[in-house]
Amino acid sequence: MKKLIFLSAALLFLGLASCKKNDSSSNMAHVTVNLTDAPAQYDAVILSIKSVVITTSTGEQTLSVGGGPIDILRFRLGKDTLLASQDIPAGSIQQVRLVLNSTGNRVVVNGISYDLNTPSGQTSGVKLNVHDDLTAGISYTMRLDFDAAQSIVYTGSGKYILKPVIRAIASAVSGALTGVVSPVASYPKVLAINGTDTIGTVTDANGKFYFPGIPAATYTVKFYPVSPYLTTTVSNVVVTTGSVKDMGTVVIP
Repeated sequence: MKKLIFLSAALLFLGLASCKKNDSSSNMAHVTVNLTDAPAQYDAVILSIKSVVITTSTGEQTLSVGGGPIDILRFRLGKDTLLASQDIPAGSIQQVRLVLNSTGNRVVVNGISYDLNTPSGQTSGVKLNVHDDLTAGISYTMRLDFDAAQSIVYTGSGKYILKPVIRAIASAVSGALTGVVSPVASYPKVLAINGTDTIGTVTDANGKFYFPGIPAATYTVKFYPVSPYLTTTVSNVVVTTGSVKDMGTVVIP
């Protein structure tokens, strides 16, 4: 009997922890930051990027950048490279800062490499004003368009200064799907099906189901409840990019 009581308590704890995790994740948006470049007359422009800092109405989030210095001239004419990808709290973007390391930034001109000195005022990061909303459950791509031709200033005597000119563009790349089942005690497994692609989830303690960051498409949503409730299918559920499709209350017979 003691073992059964202990097991029940452990399962209850796990269930509550799972609910808390689901509640927390439902307030997040996924942001991927890519870097691209406009053409410039240099052999190479090497940037050592430390992090991308996104300030929203919910606070400041730092996305670490790894992988070492990047020759941004390799990413022109529609090409880009991944800097960071992370879930952050949803809200209105107020500012984006691209933070560079103090060393490791160089420009190569006619085969000769020169240090790119960064003014001390930019140590907190290059400030980019971005005014977009991040909706919970939606995935976004933020493209940082670096203008190398305008960003590098030659001061004479083989010295170059980096004064970054960057344009930031945030765009949604997914949608989301949510709803509530009734009765809650049906505890269904929920599948969103589009052709041969199937995404699964389960309902939480309040009967809510949630599919964040899913491709825009028309889905068939199937509910597989516990006995004695019956399998239920809802067809033609349309998810669009940048929005959350709310199915409302789905009654499980």
